[in-house]
Amino acid sequence: MSSFLLEIVTPERKVYAEDVNMVIVKGSEGEMGILPNHIPMVTPLKIAPVTIKQKNAEEKVAVNGGFLEIRKDKVVILAESAELPGDIDLARAEAAKQRAEQRISGRKDEYDQVRAELALQRALNRIAVKQG
Repeated sequence: MSSFLLEIVTPERKVYAEDVNMVIVKGSEGEMGILPNHIPMVTPLKIAPVTIKQKNAEEKVAVNGGFLEIRKDKVVILAESAELPGDIDLARAEAAKQRAEQRISGRKDEYDQVRAELALQRALNRIAVKQG
């Protein structure tokens, strides 16, 4: 089975760099699967888990927005933040979810509402990846 290099990079560090068989992401236009020899392109990413398939294994990475760049033999995800399941503190993510839900229900300011909704999406993304 053919493969390609996947790199997930944040402003702080390189989170992931391995050869994979397939990557599934949620872009601005919907969910997209990338296989080897995909056409080159760039697309913005939503806050959602990235599914990585290697041989017979599958893993998820919590990616919180950014861009996906597909090159000839390499896929690069430039993310605002990204976390592997082992790096996620479930209790902290649950607490962030509760704080965001409280802010959503209590805010009238549109700017604060959007920020709280994004915080909720990030918390739910982390919880989903940690729980498998």
